Amino acid sequence: MSEKKQYQEKLEVQLEEWNAELKTMKKQAEKASTEAKAEMEKQIDELQEKLEDGQKKLNELAESSDDAWHSLKTGMESAWDSMKSAFSNAASKFKE
Repeated sequence: MSEKKQYQEKLEVQLEEWNAELKTMKKQAEKASTEAKAEMEKQIDELQEKLEDGQKKLNELAESSDDAWHSLKTGMESAWDSMKSAFSNAASKFKE
């Protein structure tokens, strides 16, 4: 398996995990008080946007040539770090 394919599969798995985490957050928000629910839904919307952006970047990676994907990798790493941080922050707030 090529390095690109391994990297792509790693990112796909992470996106699936974040999508599952987002579903859990949505269920928690449904059960929250009105005030808490509004804040939770705001964070959920922001995370959803980040996931959609991540999926777009992953699609770009998938469509890139084996030679060109290395130039996309830096941007992917930055986007993934941002999403990881956002999910971590949101998860800590949802546990409060």
